[in-house]
Amino acid sequence: MQQNKRPVTLIIPDHILKPILVTAECLRLNQAILEPTLVTGNSRKRKLVQPLEINQALDILTQACKNPIVRRKFACIKILPVVIDLARCVISSSSHNLLYLSLKLLTNLCAGEILNQNCFLEEDGVDVVASAFKSIGFETELEITLTGLQLLGNFCRAGEEHQAAVWSRFFPVVFKDISRVRVREISNVLCMVIYTCCDGSNAHQLSGGQGLQMVAEILRTASIDDLGEDWLMELLAKLCVEGSSFLPLFSELSKPGALEKPDDLNADEKIGFTPVNGYLMKMLSVPLFKKRQKKDTFILSPEFAQSVLGLLKRVANFLSRDESCLPTSSPANDVLRYTIYILMVICTRTEDSAVDLLLSSGLVSIFFDFLRELEVPATFRKSSPRDSNCVQLKVCPYYKRYRQDIVCVIANCLYKRKHVQDEIRHKDGSILLLLQQCVDDEDNRHLRGMVTVAVKNLLDGNSENERVVQKLKNQGIAPVYSRFGLGVMMVNPVTGCPVLITDP
Repeated sequence: MQQNKRPVTLIIPDHILKPILVTAECLRLNQAILEPTLVTGNSRKRKLVQPLEINQALDILTQACKNPIVRRKFACIKILPVVIDLARCVISSSSHNLLYLSLKLLTNLCAGEILNQNCFLEEDGVDVVASAFKSIGFETELEITLTGLQLLGNFCRAGEEHQAAVWSRFFPVVFKDISRVRVREISNVLCMVIYTCCDGSNAHQLSGGQGLQMVAEILRTASIDDLGEDWLMELLAKLCVEGSSFLPLFSELSKPGALEKPDDLNADEKIGFTPVNGYLMKMLSVPLFKKRQKKDTFILSPEFAQSVLGLLKRVANFLSRDESCLPTSSPANDVLRYTIYILMVICTRTEDSAVDLLLSSGLVSIFFDFLRELEVPATFRKSSPRDSNCVQLKVCPYYKRYRQDIVCVIANCLYKRKHVQDEIRHKDGSILLLLQQCVDDEDNRHLRGMVTVAVKNLLDGNSENERVVQKLKNQGIAPVYSRFGLGVMMVNPVTGCPVLITDP
């Protein structure tokens, strides 16, 4: 019969224990509010202070290190090497609480204090964290995992040498193992560490197979709560929007995760659209929108723009196979929605080679084809009976605001681009089709406003387009807004499509 192993007795050497206890005791005596007296007759006695234990001392030092002045003083008296020695001492023991407290103190010591950060590098503190990680299970010792990552994050902000030390020690194996822990806080701090280290050759390694597998696992964790994290968005923007990792990462997310089974996939997922694919598109759209709102300049890779357009064609073909069977919350719908939104934001850039590439690849024609495939807006479907002989078009599908998003992309493409204005005029019926969208639609509440902007951009400085609109008006077909000399709309009872007539 196998005997139970006895717990390892922890013996902390005096050269480690004494400096920590003495420093903490000095802090406690200086800061403590002692009860002034205990009266016994004429005598006055002070209340005795109990000796500190090591865990109490570490707590006191950790709290004190929140003050940058104290951190600098501790750097001068070289307390950090002592704490590193303590961490080394407790790693082999079963005292995970002392290991956690040691890492927590080291985290605060390295928070923005370059002397401590450099000392951590010189004392090979990175190896101590690696040994700590090796001694625990990431999913069972969450506090140690999280604190160790926070320590690495504080440390690697000091510069390239510090970042290289972290990257060479933890990428890809350790980071990849941690990425599979389905805890949002751990994933977010892991993103912070990776993003901070993600420069030069490190970024190139991250774009490889194991790096993208790691990012995919982080995305799967983040998508569980659907909570956007700033570090993750910044990391994705660097990899996908500025770099060339979008399609490889999208493909990686189309596969089952490390903790998922292939048999659990639904129809959308088997064709290559998982819920995490949609979450990726959402996480890419948010930083683009924020930068656009602030009018910040951002790097846009032409490869990213072209890949998003290719994805749009792919998802549109998939949805058109049998849209009646799709649930409104399908992954493919989410991919379509955020793909259109990303293209909408990209096309606000008036001078960009990536946008020129999209336009030359037929972006405008694709979105006009989307409009042609749609049934009339909900307003007309309710008020007009459908003829049995009319062409069967799609009910405004997939998600709310689909129609107005299409118009918005077209409006952005038209802004100050005469060649796009001319392209639309040369496509038979395209101007009228755009004008026909100007209705009240409960599923597209801002549709009228979007069409107004699109028409304004269509006619801006383009006399040929103005003549086309005037001709439509003379023929009894005109746009609806009076500011353009426009009229009202009716529905053709044969085709079920709206037509515009002059307002009497």
